[in-house]
Parts: sequence; C-alpha cells; structure tokens
Amino acid sequence: QVQLVESGGGLVQAGGSLRLSCAASGRAFSAYAMGWFRQVPGKEREFVAGISAEGYTTAYADSAKGRFTISRDNAKNTGYLQMNRLKPEDTAVYYCAALPTSVLVTSDYQYWGQGTQVTVSS
Repeated sequence: QVQLVESGGGLVQAGGSLRLSCAASGRAFSAYAMGWFRQVPGKEREFVAGISAEGYTTAYADSAKGRFTISRDNAKNTGYLQMNRLKPEDTAVYYCAALPTSVLVTSDYQYWGQGTQVTVSS
C-alpha cells in the first residue's frame, strides 16, 4: 500500500508555470506506475499524464502535450508534474495516483492523493 500527498498547487496567471509534487510513503514506490488527473466541479476526473514505474515511458492527454511534463524520482519517492504555459482551462483540482504495476497505465489507478487546487487567472 502507498499513501500519496500532493503539493505545489496555487494561483498563477495565464502563461505561467507550476510544478506539482506527489510525495509517496509506504512500500516500494518504484514498483508503482503513477499518474496525474484533474477534475473540475460537475465534470468527471480526467487523465492528464502517466509514467511507468521506472520512468521509462510516459503518456499525455492531448490537452497536456507540449506544455506539461511528468517525471519521478524514485530515490526520493516523489513524482512531479511540471506545467508550463498554463491556461485558464487548466484550472482544476489535480490528483496524483498510483497502481502497483511496472507498465504505464492511463486508468484504473488504485491509490489516490487528496488533491491540490490549481487556479489559472486570465
């Protein structure tokens, strides 16, 4: 089992950047695939980016391609989402998630953090 805690959210102007962190505790973070999702009120949670357990493969939603970068440092038990050129439509609660598998996955994650709010002003 792994526990996840996000940080790094906040208020930023359009065009700005934020880096979200996901600190993992528990067992063998390096054995878990990790993903970032986001949700706005009244809408379903949507996939943003995913990374395999060892960090060799990544995937992005079309909305994130070219602007967001997912990464991880297994030695620090931490995952990251670097978000650049932010837009008002990126405003959402961002969640990190983990699944005990080595391969990259884009859905059906088992463990979730509590979320961090990202607000992008126009």
